[in-house]
Amino acid sequence: MALAKELMGYPLITERSSSFVSPASHFKKRTQTTHFSINPFDRRPRKTKSGVVAAISEDLIKTLRTSTTTGDRKSEEEEKAAVKFKVRAVVTVRNKNKEDLKDTIAKHFDAFADKIGRNIVLELISTQLDPKTKLPKKSNAAILKDWSKKSKSKAERVHYTAEFTVDAAFGMPGAITVMNKHQKEFFLESIAIEGFALGPVHFPCNSWVQSQNDHPEKRIFFTNQPYLPNETPGGLRVLREKELKYLRGDGSAVRKLSDRIYDFDVYNDLGNPDKSSELSRPKLGGREIPYPRRCRTGRQSTVTDKEVESRVEKPLPLYVPRDEQFEESKQETFAAGRQKAVLHHLIPSLKASIVAEDFADFGEIDSLYKEGLLLKLGFQDDIFKKFPLPKVVVDTLQESSKGLLKYDTPKILSKDKNAWLRDDEFARQAIAGINPVNIERVTTFPPVSDLDPKVYGPQHSALTDDHIIGHLDGFSVQKALEENRLYMLDYHDIFLPFLDRINALDGRKAYATRTIFFLTRRGTLKPVAIELSLPFHGPKHRSKRVVTPPVDATSNWVWQLAKAHVSSNDAGVHQLVNHWLRTHACLEPFIIAAHRQLSAMHPIFKLLDPHMRYTLEINALARQSLISADGVIEGGFTAGAYGMEMSAAAYKSSWRFDKEGLPADLIRRGMAIPDETQPHGLKLLIEDYPYANDGLLLWSAIQTWVRTYVERYYPNPNLIKIDTELQLWYSESINVGHADLRDAEWWPELSTVDDLVSILTTIIWLASAQHAALNFGQYPYGGYVPNRPPLMRRLIPDESDPEYASFISDPERYYFSSVPSLAQTSKFMAVVDTLSTHSPDEEYIGERQQPSIWTGDAEIVDAFYGFAAEIGRIEKEIEKRNSDPDRRNRCGAGVLPYELLVPSSEPGVTCRGVPNSVSI
Repeated sequence: MALAKELMGYPLITERSSSFVSPASHFKKRTQTTHFSINPFDRRPRKTKSGVVAAISEDLIKTLRTSTTTGDRKSEEEEKAAVKFKVRAVVTVRNKNKEDLKDTIAKHFDAFADKIGRNIVLELISTQLDPKTKLPKKSNAAILKDWSKKSKSKAERVHYTAEFTVDAAFGMPGAITVMNKHQKEFFLESIAIEGFALGPVHFPCNSWVQSQNDHPEKRIFFTNQPYLPNETPGGLRVLREKELKYLRGDGSAVRKLSDRIYDFDVYNDLGNPDKSSELSRPKLGGREIPYPRRCRTGRQSTVTDKEVESRVEKPLPLYVPRDEQFEESKQETFAAGRQKAVLHHLIPSLKASIVAEDFADFGEIDSLYKEGLLLKLGFQDDIFKKFPLPKVVVDTLQESSKGLLKYDTPKILSKDKNAWLRDDEFARQAIAGINPVNIERVTTFPPVSDLDPKVYGPQHSALTDDHIIGHLDGFSVQKALEENRLYMLDYHDIFLPFLDRINALDGRKAYATRTIFFLTRRGTLKPVAIELSLPFHGPKHRSKRVVTPPVDATSNWVWQLAKAHVSSNDAGVHQLVNHWLRTHACLEPFIIAAHRQLSAMHPIFKLLDPHMRYTLEINALARQSLISADGVIEGGFTAGAYGMEMSAAAYKSSWRFDKEGLPADLIRRGMAIPDETQPHGLKLLIEDYPYANDGLLLWSAIQTWVRTYVERYYPNPNLIKIDTELQLWYSESINVGHADLRDAEWWPELSTVDDLVSILTTIIWLASAQHAALNFGQYPYGGYVPNRPPLMRRLIPDESDPEYASFISDPERYYFSSVPSLAQTSKFMAVVDTLSTHSPDEEYIGERQQPSIWTGDAEIVDAFYGFAAEIGRIEKEIEKRNSDPDRRNRCGAGVLPYELLVPSSEPGVTCRGVPNSVSI
């Protein structure tokens, strides 16, 4: 018997547990010397000749056979079944760091219930079918040991054990079921099974397991071994489909917060008509206003409008599938930021009733960073006398006077506090700021609108050669065009259809702008003209105006106001289109469909998993308080109540999945041309284009990693075509998730390895690097509002306007009456501060949870470590570039380095770091 135990790997089940081999150490031996390469390797998961791995060694079977009696005529299966042996599970449960009274009571109750038999029950399921019953082979049911004893543990992770008895014919486990007979949910991080011949079997779970009172079905977890659908072992086929079926919603029922149901819906929950008719908002998604789909919650409709879903206002939570919700450290970081935002909004709102609302001068803005709001206003003593507030608010406000409401100095002020005033900095931010994806090469001058002239007036621009010829360093306009030296930020067509409605709003005044830049011989840009357009109201109405670089004091203030209007247009398009639409909203359908159609065993799900983390939760929070009626975006940006309609217009007219990858986008905007002699197959027409330079490094690394991964599982195209889960995922992402554009001819096919590599690389790029480039500079650049005013309140007067006299007499005061007020500025700064913050549990590109065991394919684990090493090399290369004086758009006196695509970051507002997913 001792021999049998040793051959089975059984010593770890003995009294001494020191022989337990950790998952990390098991893989470390196989991966520590691996270097990343794209050399061909065996592309199929390794199997035994029979296709499954025996639970015990053949030598043991022979030994057992010789020990049987001569007359024993049992079959081989019966012989194996006669031998029973034990294996041990080590189950890792993650505790909360902080528990409220309700949690503590539930924990004590569950500890007591566990003693009387209401346990956590597990059952192993084999990859093999029982030849007699044709059902999956199962172990006995086992319970987690010592739950009640360890219930008081304060450790972040608590390890429990369970013992299973299996027979020799069991094969290898492929799944495990978990039944929670307690009252309280718990977070199951992982399970490791020891005792099988080939070593530990790993189950990376990372999921909340609900009580059977809430969800009577057993939870199913699969091992880390990836399987394409047609390769699924017999014992797992039914479970694979059962788990997917459970996750798929059918468009009915109200969702509970504990549910794990993924389903689609339109954006019909942004308005609140029951509260006020002014808070009604149109439904986004459908024939009238196309838009991507969002995760369905199934709430009841409003009383006022049956087509509108009722609101859930903060701090009450919105439904997202349970495993999509923020984990504790992320939740604490976000909640702290939201509390700070509320306080920042409260104080200036109270203050507005005491003193004037506009900033008096630039020094008053500076004091926000030096003193904080309360000290700056001399408000900390008076507020408690003048306003009858609850004690909790008073206590918070008293605490805030110690610094809570003091803003950190934005990075834009760190090297040169007046940098934002310079034209070269204004231009540099178009290629190295927080919205470097709108600039395009001018191919026709003057520019021409694509809008219907019958509705919006003449398509031609007011710009002429005379406006710019004096600023082209001796080039003619034609020569500048031919040598690719003219570039443009064109917000004319996206803003003009909305301007009449925007300018009718209280405290909103905007133009549709075009800005022309010239590329100097030094490789930097300079603005040479700004066109300001208003809606066309007949030939006698002056709807277009061109402003050029200043020649005197008056034209200097006009020029600064024109740049502010351009920045306001830029901020709106950045937030509503490039940031929200292109990275948040357009990715959500792919994520929902992945959970509905791709098994957790599917290799493509395993690849995408870290790039989907937290996205549904942050999008739900955005619907609740950012993009909703009277939310932060409406309150803080020029487009106001029409912002989401503008976002939908961009989705309908210009969003194309096939152009969302970096190389295709650069070519679309005329910023690069195909050139196979160049790195990445592109020639950048602005050589020092920091976003594109660094972005192409990351794009290439992601693409290479994805190709290595895809070729491992799909050595021929036919495997892609017959992969039912993969095809259903892609089809549902398009036909349901992006239903309003489903008939577009530009959707890529999914038939070949190249197709799949392109689709996956684009999704991972958008979720990681593209989102990082557009998100984490919001406070560092936008926290100083004069640099990027998110809204404008006044138009620029000309000599015939009544306001011209007040502008001439006090241009600085006129400037501050045009940009956001103190209350608007304070609220905006607090929100972008939160959105720019990395949480402590952030997972960056090249990192992932349980890096050694997320897949059971050792070749892929090795390749992933190589990918991580490549990301490290890219980080060093970016640091090197930021120290290169020849790169004038990222190095020089008063010039900020470009770090938004530096992969790693510390927690907080750092203006760097590329998380794996859209997580904030």
